[in-house]
Amino acid sequence: MSELPDLTAVELSRLYGDGSLSPVDVTTAVLARIEAWEPDLAATWALDGKGALAAARASEDRWRRGEALGPLDGAPVTIKELIATQGVPKPIGSAASDLVPEPVDAPPAARLREAGAVIVAKTTNPDFGMLSSGLSSFHALSRNPWDLAKTPGGSSAGAAAAAAAGYGPLHIGTDIGGSIRLPAGWCGIFGFKPSNGRIPIDPPYIGRCAGPMTRTVEDAALAMCALSAPDWRDHMSLPPADIAWTDLDIDLKGLRIGLMLDAGVGLPVEPEVAEAVTAAARAFEAAGAIVEPFAPYLTREMLDGLDLFWRTRSLSDLDALPPERAERCLPYILDWARAARGADGLSVYRGFNQIQRMREAGAKAFQPFDFLLSPTAPMPAFDAHLPSPTNDPTRPFEHIGFTVAFNMTEQPAASINCGYTAEGLPIGLQIVGRRFDDLGVLRLSRAYERLRPAPRPWPTRPFNDSRPGSTPSA
Repeated sequence: MSELPDLTAVELSRLYGDGSLSPVDVTTAVLARIEAWEPDLAATWALDGKGALAAARASEDRWRRGEALGPLDGAPVTIKELIATQGVPKPIGSAASDLVPEPVDAPPAARLREAGAVIVAKTTNPDFGMLSSGLSSFHALSRNPWDLAKTPGGSSAGAAAAAAAGYGPLHIGTDIGGSIRLPAGWCGIFGFKPSNGRIPIDPPYIGRCAGPMTRTVEDAALAMCALSAPDWRDHMSLPPADIAWTDLDIDLKGLRIGLMLDAGVGLPVEPEVAEAVTAAARAFEAAGAIVEPFAPYLTREMLDGLDLFWRTRSLSDLDALPPERAERCLPYILDWARAARGADGLSVYRGFNQIQRMREAGAKAFQPFDFLLSPTAPMPAFDAHLPSPTNDPTRPFEHIGFTVAFNMTEQPAASINCGYTAEGLPIGLQIVGRRFDDLGVLRLSRAYERLRPAPRPWPTRPFNDSRPGSTPSA
């Protein structure tokens, strides 16, 4: 049997049910795994070993009495620190934050707690969740388990690193422009951004989603059973739906799948990434799907307009802080946001309106297709110390062309590992479905899980000292 921290949530439910394994033993093993990795990864915030063991003992008692709350009862989970948990401050990744304990659980945390999941820790993110890296003015630098010299991505940085390192089977991230899918791709895990509103979240916002980050599609589907339950606090949420989340079979024959290897804007796709994604498309084609080119629809005007709107929003947030607190933010974030100062109202409106342009263009482009395949990102994981691949606050989003539009079109999208670079870094395949077809994306992802070559073993601690990046420089 796998080491306890590496067991999937599906396996844990079965083993708890037949009495051959205890949530206490699993949680203890997960805490030991975290202790071994954390000096290098810095993936967690507010680790609560005492609370986790207490929850595990309560779960153990429920399983013994035959009163388990469901298949997630006793499963160790982590939750991104942007998602509130009762009694724990939410630093939003920034030294400018005011560390006031949160009064209540946000909807994703509440649903997991109600399901009996064992919340082990919060996971880290960069300042305000506005970077695709693990760089933060509050947290230690988060790193990628596959190579400590590389970023895990972001903004769900700690969640992706935790999943790849085996901090238990289930991790919850958030995504407004790729913040689940980008780190999932760079850490070689499965990350699912559902249709906007499928998982209630508080506070809701345009394009913002919560979603599971796991090692397997089945675990993400199992998590959706709990996470998709309704919550009145999300005024943008979808109506409750009876979805057979764990029914993951799909017939690939005749499915029309688009293949997009050019996002239309941003950095070019690196050859190793394009090759791996193309190989995945050919695997679907060999299984009976119809794969055809998908023309990009994102434009420079769309991406730059959204950038200006987001800069303005962040500038407003910074200006609401006392000046001495605002200055504690990362200089990159300050430079990026303050570049919006002086922008006229018409320009900001036009920037905001690019969201509508993305929705219109995306809906039209997707009409002939059931699903879309693309790279998750145009490149593999970059240097851990960089805030973005360009390291340029005037060009901050050149790497999100494949992901961001599908937040604005509100379509479900996932990232799943489809190979590795010559240096051994994971490559992410993005799978996008029609709006509201969340189950379809999970099913196609599960089909690819079966079609792809066997993934490499997960990274482990301790490293061989000769491994690239094995000794952090800071």
